Amino acid sequence: MNSRKNKDCRKQKKNTPLQDKPFGRREFLKGAVKAAALGSAAMVSGCGTGLLGSSEEDSLRWKEYFKKHYRLMTQEEKDETVRRLERLARLRRGVDIQMSSKGPIERILFGYAFNLTRCEGFMECVAACVKENNLDRKSNTQYIRIFEMEHGEMSPASGNSKYFHEVPVEDHFYMGVQCFHCEKAPCVKACPTQATYREPDGIVVVDYDWCIGCRYCIAACPYYGRRFNWNEPYVPVNEITKKQHYLGNRMRTKGQMEKCTFCVQRTREGRLPACVEACPTGARVFGNLLDPKSEIRYVLKNKKVFRFKEELGTDAKYWYFID
Repeated sequence: MNSRKNKDCRKQKKNTPLQDKPFGRREFLKGAVKAAALGSAAMVSGCGTGLLGSSEEDSLRWKEYFKKHYRLMTQEEKDETVRRLERLARLRRGVDIQMSSKGPIERILFGYAFNLTRCEGFMECVAACVKENNLDRKSNTQYIRIFEMEHGEMSPASGNSKYFHEVPVEDHFYMGVQCFHCEKAPCVKACPTQATYREPDGIVVVDYDWCIGCRYCIAACPYYGRRFNWNEPYVPVNEITKKQHYLGNRMRTKGQMEKCTFCVQRTREGRLPACVEACPTGARVFGNLLDPKSEIRYVLKNKKVFRFKEELGTDAKYWYFID
């Protein structure tokens, strides 16, 4: 009799939805009703221990599902979340990561400028971004798109972002597009869960765990800045960038939106975004818009600058210029 009961208990634990591979908050909430029903059945049948599992990973995942929105957390809660995610990375992937929850620095407003004269389409910036931000290798997810365009064109829609030939091509120029970190970001207004929001230093971020994958932000963004994970992202263990930020390059999951974050894990530590650092021609400029001595301020004051689709009034913190 007891052996039969133990067998039934093992079967119930095996089929528990909360013990499957990681899934999004939306799937979890759907599964919660089933879990509650199974829990009642387990209690009735005498299977007492651990509908949710007794392993350390199960316990950590349970706490993750019920944590607050990042903006509502105290610093203590943020620190606890970071430690939990570091431990989960070790348990799931065998990787020791260092995750940060560092907030915006006072008196800093980040801005970006792209020199159309200098870019020659080499795409080192794209490769550096993919590596730094732990982007999915299987789907070849890229935050940055470089458009090869004929002189006289002004819209990336008329350019070619999938060229596979020697560059630069005569009588063409190259235009980089990514998230523009708008002050009046359409994606922020469109997000029904407020998973997307703008930080005081101007970076538009995503609290991945509160994204429900509705993709309204894709429809709202006029700048080709959003990416959606149709499948579970894959990064080889030996290629994972270990220095991460909760709002930046930590590993995402299937069904979540993501985008350029101006490499928040780097820029809040006083470093340049990976794309800026990797650019071989110096076409990319990044800095503090509030610092009158910064390079970005020099560009805005002394170069011929414009913003893509400025008529939309999004007040993008991303400019184009020519020498």
